[in-house]
Amino acid sequence: MHPRSDREATPTRRELLQWLAAGVAGSTLMPALAQASRGDAADRRIDNIGLQLYTVRSALAKDLEGTIAAVAAAGISELEFAGYYGKSPAWWSEVLKKYALTAPATHEALPAADSGWSAIFDRAKGMGHGIVIVPFVGTDYRGTRANWMRLAERLNTGAEQAKAVGLQFAYHNHDFEFAPVEGTTGYEILTAQTDASLVKLELDMYWAVKAGRDPLQLMTAHAGRVICCHVKDASAAPERTMMDVGAGTIDFKTLLAKGRAMGLKHWFIEHDQPADPLASIRASAAAMRQY
Repeated sequence: MHPRSDREATPTRRELLQWLAAGVAGSTLMPALAQASRGDAADRRIDNIGLQLYTVRSALAKDLEGTIAAVAAAGISELEFAGYYGKSPAWWSEVLKKYALTAPATHEALPAADSGWSAIFDRAKGMGHGIVIVPFVGTDYRGTRANWMRLAERLNTGAEQAKAVGLQFAYHNHDFEFAPVEGTTGYEILTAQTDASLVKLELDMYWAVKAGRDPLQLMTAHAGRVICCHVKDASAAPERTMMDVGAGTIDFKTLLAKGRAMGLKHWFIEHDQPADPLASIRASAAAMRQY
């Protein structure tokens, strides 16, 4: 009889990691590896660490499932999509189940016309997403009050259609929303001119800091409306260079704790241009586990 008890026969986290490094951790081991890397949720203040998949787009293009496996092994449990790499919802459903991942949100570009929303929402429903987020707009929707007002109207329309099919809808900021526009800012116009009950906010904390804004003040001003956030760090002013979580100056421990009390439900690690995508998310996830 093997000297280890039945309880001890379950592979340890160290063993799983060693098997993964050796290339022998197959589909039956990966969910266990993902769970082992996450540890006991009761030991952390934050559970369900998320990732915006844009961070690992170059790795996904080379090895789709292998990258998803590595993401799970890093301790990620929620994904925010930014494209589907030619795979069907059925394919993604199997992969997400295999690696014990959920996909609560997706980024979708503003369609050329409002008639394009239905296809976007059909895709989101097929993938099992609950939230559709507009991540970026071009210069034709910014720079002047009139442009921002047009965008607000488009977002209201999209949000109404999203609600009709049981989806939440949100807008994600960069730094340009906070640039001065005719005595105000694009962000102030958007948040004032959109229906707060329908158009929720995904606060990119890095880009807010890059623009010289305080994420806590923004969450407080829009309490209950900021339901998601992007988590990536910034070096000190004036450069405010993008960095992995925990490597910079942003107090995520405080921001996430206070944000959760104000309705924040999802936090997605992101880095727009990481030198090593998988190393970046491992470092950020390790820092997040301390919050």
